[in-house]
Amino acid sequence: MSAPHDTRLNLSAGLLSVTVAAVLVAAKLWALAETGSLAVAATLADSALDLMMSLGGLAAIAYAAKPADDDHNFGHTSAEDLAALGQSLFILVSAGVIAVAAVLRLLDDTTAMPKSEGLGIGVMVFSIIVTLGLVSWQRHVARRTGNKVVLADSLHYMGDLIPNIGAIVALWAAARFGLHEIDSVVALGAAAFLAVGALRIGKGAWDALMDRQADPAMIAGIRQIVEGCDGVRGHHDLKTRVAGSRVFVNLHIELDGAQTLDQAHAIGAALRRSIIAAYPSADVLIHKDPVGVERHPDDTRP
Repeated sequence: MSAPHDTRLNLSAGLLSVTVAAVLVAAKLWALAETGSLAVAATLADSALDLMMSLGGLAAIAYAAKPADDDHNFGHTSAEDLAALGQSLFILVSAGVIAVAAVLRLLDDTTAMPKSEGLGIGVMVFSIIVTLGLVSWQRHVARRTGNKVVLADSLHYMGDLIPNIGAIVALWAAARFGLHEIDSVVALGAAAFLAVGALRIGKGAWDALMDRQADPAMIAGIRQIVEGCDGVRGHHDLKTRVAGSRVFVNLHIELDGAQTLDQAHAIGAALRRSIIAAYPSADVLIHKDPVGVERHPDDTRP
């Protein structure tokens, strides 16, 4: 998949996220004006935070899509990691707040119910339908492009989706069986789900900012491609680092020193195309060495 196509997919996910958040804010403003429900007010505040996060995520995606320039020779994709790290911290704090509120409610044994349950449930159902569509598209984009901002935003909206579903179940259970504690139990489960996902995304973003190498399976796959390339007699100093959704690959290959420069270039170009075909997110730089020439101990060049 080409980088421009990846950028369009990422931007589409960011724009859809902002649009959905804005629509939900408008719908919940209307519901709040009609019902005066504190429950609706709470979900309105959550959707307003969603809108701010989505706007920040869209800005990060747009900035990361900028091409390399004189000040950023390797591009701007690290902005994705910075945004994902910030989002993961926000999600982690949100999970903690939800968990504390759920525990306090369980201990207090008091539950404030909306004044207009039908309208409140209707808004929740609408939110769930719209959010499901958004999360489905975000997950599709994240699988295709590996964008951490889109993945973190998807997790955040999934965190909203679970409590909304749980709220409907809890309202029904409370009305039917008087089981008011279900709402708090669902909230605790959602908080745990959010915390685990936030830690996973945050670790990935932190590793990328610290120039951690690519996934071992990808490194092994690159080695296999190099070893199967015609004309390559050997290789060394395979180094990788991750920045956002890009993986930078530096590699030395050993070639027959008696062949022409054109022949050596053709082998290197074919190898680069093969690696990118297998890993479209890769940015590949190949250095060519004559076979049998040992590196000097003081040569620390990549």
